[in-house]
Parts: sequence; structure tokens; C-alpha cells
Amino acid sequence: MNTFNFFNTLFPIFCLLLSLFHVPCEAQLSFTFYDRTCPNATAIIRASILRAISRERRMAASLIRLHFHDCFVQGCDASILLDETSTIQSEKTAFPNVNSVRGYQVIEAAKREVERVCPGVVSCADILTLAARDASVAVGGPSWNVKLGRRDSTTASRSQANTDLPSPFAGVDALISSFANKGLSARDMVALSGAHTIGQAQCFLFRSRINSNGTDIDARFASIRRRQCPQTGGDANLAPLDLVTPNSFDNNYFKNLMQRKGLLQSDQVLFSGGSTDSIVSEYSRNPRVFASDFGNAMIKMGEIQPLVRRNGIIRRTCSAIN
Repeated sequence: MNTFNFFNTLFPIFCLLLSLFHVPCEAQLSFTFYDRTCPNATAIIRASILRAISRERRMAASLIRLHFHDCFVQGCDASILLDETSTIQSEKTAFPNVNSVRGYQVIEAAKREVERVCPGVVSCADILTLAARDASVAVGGPSWNVKLGRRDSTTASRSQANTDLPSPFAGVDALISSFANKGLSARDMVALSGAHTIGQAQCFLFRSRINSNGTDIDARFASIRRRQCPQTGGDANLAPLDLVTPNSFDNNYFKNLMQRKGLLQSDQVLFSGGSTDSIVSEYSRNPRVFASDFGNAMIKMGEIQPLVRRNGIIRRTCSAIN
């Protein structure tokens, strides 16, 4: 066997071994991956995502969250988009996702538009990764360069979604550990949490916090939140994660935390006398540093265990295996 064939034989195996340790096989992802096979792919996807966000600005937060919830389960493989079947236990029905995660149809719409131009070429995993970047830009957030070449999974894991996705009630040490398990640092975790500068949360996720009378929550802030989140009922009532600028991607989220105005427990623990306080303080003072770190963290997250080359498939529709 000559050297070239030997390398080609062993390289996919090497990539698979790296993926088991959450190390992205970056040689398989490329900024120019679709330049020959579908040169207009990114423009088509961007236009589709921007149309969806222009109809509903909240969708920007939902698409960023959808990408996050995908990458934390089996890696960035679009497994979260698969519907329930006799052989697939859908991640859509996992506790952190059910009646909560949204944006599936937005990704499906972008997929249909790409399929019309380049059938069977662009993966749902790449569309989801690009959509998160385009969603950030659409609401004034940072942009970042996205390597492409991910393929789609043929499996999903409801059980892993239930165990690996961080809880909104988690403490800071648990959050740091959860992100470390995916190859992300504490700084990455704080930066990515800054996505909560946009979006909304359901009442049942923060009811106990606003009724706790604890020292870690501003009393007036809690009183305002209780108007839309009674002690009983109204579980699905929504409240913005950032009460001040809920539809703009900025660093106000971190300013809120320093004023004890984090809506979720997992938000406020980032500024509660612990190891991440200094990062929150830095981001509250310097929006450029936050924007840069957020983009870099999104790049790292988007390269968690990608399926590449002969691993995975290109789904014709994102919700089902071909």
C-alpha cells in the first residue's frame, strides 16, 4: 500500500477516535466546502433565516438555542431535528426540549430552498450551524466564520438530551462541569450564556426563584416578574430573559446579573461570589470582548463531534432519515 492510500485509509479512523474525546477533526471541515458543489448555499440559507426572523424577532434566540441543544447531544449532527419513529426516540420529546425548543420549521424551510438548487448536497447540521450565526447578526450580535462539511446523523438520543443538556436550576460548578465535558471552558460557558440577552423563558422555570425572597434576587425585579408568573398556574407564560433590551443582542445580560436581576437560577449563579464573577464583570464593562468571546465559543461549540466524510448522511428532509 503506498503512503497516500495508507493515509486515506487511516485518517477517517483517526478522526473517529478524536471525536470520542470531543476533539473536532477540523481537517474535514472547511470554509470552502460547498464552493464547487453548491456555491450559493450560504446566501440561500441566510436569506431564509432573515425572513423568518423578520416575521418574528424572537426566532433569533430560538435558533441559537436549537443549535446549542443539538451540539450538546451526540455532537453537531442535527439529531435534534429528527422526529419520533419506531426506531428513533426523538430528542424533541426530552424534558429540556419538549414544548420549549422551537425553530424546527425554520431550518426545514431553509433546507427546502437549498434542496431546490442543490439537491442532496447541504446537510441539515451545516444549515443549523449557519442559522445560529445568521440569527445572531440579524439582532445586532456578532458574526463569526463557520467551517462546513458536517453530515447528518441517522440516530437521536432522548436519554442523552435528558442528561447532558445543562439545567436552568444548575449551580455554577455543575455548569462548568457540563461544558467541560464538551470541551468548552468556563469562559466559553459564560460567553455562551450571554445568548440569554435575547429570548424568553417559561414561568415554571423561574417561579421558585422569584418567590424565594432570597438575597440573590433584586426585590423589585422579582415583584415585576411575579405579575406574569403566579404561584400556581400560568406555567407556560413567557418573560424576557433580559427585561431591558430583550430583542437586541448586547451585553446587558451581564449588567443584569451584577444587579441580581438574572431570571433563571443558572443565570444568576454566574455572578454569585464564585469563580465566574470576574468574567461577568469584564463582559459587563466591555461589549467588544464579550462579542469576540461569544463568536469564538460558538465556533468551538459548532465543532463538537461533527460527522464527516463517510460518517452520517445528507438528509433530504431534516426531520427524517432518507
